[in-house]
Amino acid sequence: MSSTSRKVRRTASTGLALVLPLAALAACGGGGSTDTSAEAGSGKGTISVWAHQGQKSEDTAIQNAVKSFNSSQKDIKVDLKLIPGNDYTKTITTTDASELPDVMEFDGPTMANFVFNQKLAPIDDYVSAKTLSNATDAIKAQGEIDGKHYGLGQYDSGLGIYGNKKLLDAAGVKYPTSVDDAWTADEFTAALKALKAKDSDGKVLDIQENNGLTTEWGTYGFSPIVWSAGGSLLKDGKAEGVLDSPETVSALKTFQSWKSDVDPNTDGNAFAKSRVPLSWVGHWMYPAYSEALGDDLVVLPLPDFGNGPKTGQGSWAWGIGADSKNAKAAGTFLDTLLNDENVAAMTTANGAPPATKSALAASDLYKQGGPLQLFSDQLAKPCGDTDIAKSCVAVTRPLTAGYPTVTAKFAEALNSVYSGADPKDALSKAAKAIDQDFSDNAGYEIP
Repeated sequence: MSSTSRKVRRTASTGLALVLPLAALAACGGGGSTDTSAEAGSGKGTISVWAHQGQKSEDTAIQNAVKSFNSSQKDIKVDLKLIPGNDYTKTITTTDASELPDVMEFDGPTMANFVFNQKLAPIDDYVSAKTLSNATDAIKAQGEIDGKHYGLGQYDSGLGIYGNKKLLDAAGVKYPTSVDDAWTADEFTAALKALKAKDSDGKVLDIQENNGLTTEWGTYGFSPIVWSAGGSLLKDGKAEGVLDSPETVSALKTFQSWKSDVDPNTDGNAFAKSRVPLSWVGHWMYPAYSEALGDDLVVLPLPDFGNGPKTGQGSWAWGIGADSKNAKAAGTFLDTLLNDENVAAMTTANGAPPATKSALAASDLYKQGGPLQLFSDQLAKPCGDTDIAKSCVAVTRPLTAGYPTVTAKFAEALNSVYSGADPKDALSKAAKAIDQDFSDNAGYEIP
């Protein structure tokens, strides 16, 4: 399932690098002409490639991919530039389209803004049909607008609850083993109560509070509560009535009630040191948690608030600059970058779910029977960003050029609720601010 076609309206983890600076990204550009097609060019010569500088193992993987590509043929030479991750999105935002590279990496939720500002071109005519068909439906949902693909990723992301089996068993808490038998919100609350009865300080849940709820972690980590309750961050370009719906308000009241159960995790080791039996976080914590707990580590879905369990998805992706004069060569490089060898190398480096069907099926971690099968099962049921039905699980953050405002206002409301504010008031305030911003910017639609 790919995302629904319509006009553009949009750290500690591999999937959460987003949006620096929020205000600049939200305010830039003006849409203008819809002609963002790159020039095909000769398919030969030197092409420029920009990537974010991440953890050392990721940097090595992309550098090795470029080195291998350059040595494998003589027609195309890739000139790679790594830009520090903290500066990366700001660099693309403030660079004129004519100065951007032939190929560039971007954080998934920023894509619609870059399309809106004519900095990305559709890649459908330049990557092979094999590359497109091998991409997972979830990663294609992140990269599609109006039936055109502007980005594909080597890897995806996902959320779950890690559990300490020893502590769960000691408290007599039965836990789900798959998405199909996820705890309801009430069952999750009951599990917390049972765990507290066996815990010395009553702090039994980690929600990565140390990452801050007003950051992108707030939106990525906890918008699944909204979706699972049957609400949405945005629907048909509007937040009022969905972000502050009665179902969403009720769900965030439940979230608010868990605060007394949460370890603030100031040292980042609440779960790894077995201070808490449950940790609400993403795939990226598996290496550290697995090393700390071994066979006592279990992986559970997020709770179901009535519309089925949900998870966020999406991460860094690759696209072609709208002003590229050699998009044919750019597509050839992307075909290589997204092959099994390079996807496997990158996902081995960062532990993320592979975003190609063949690499995912071969992954020791994410394949059927693997320790992180839950994440691939969730990604196998993508919702896109608009049709968030009970039967789907992995939801794409809103594909809109106004996403910086959406995420900033939702995260602000979430933090306020967590700090004791009335959920209805906080969510209504956020919804009004989002709708005002969209009104001020003509809905962020491309003319």
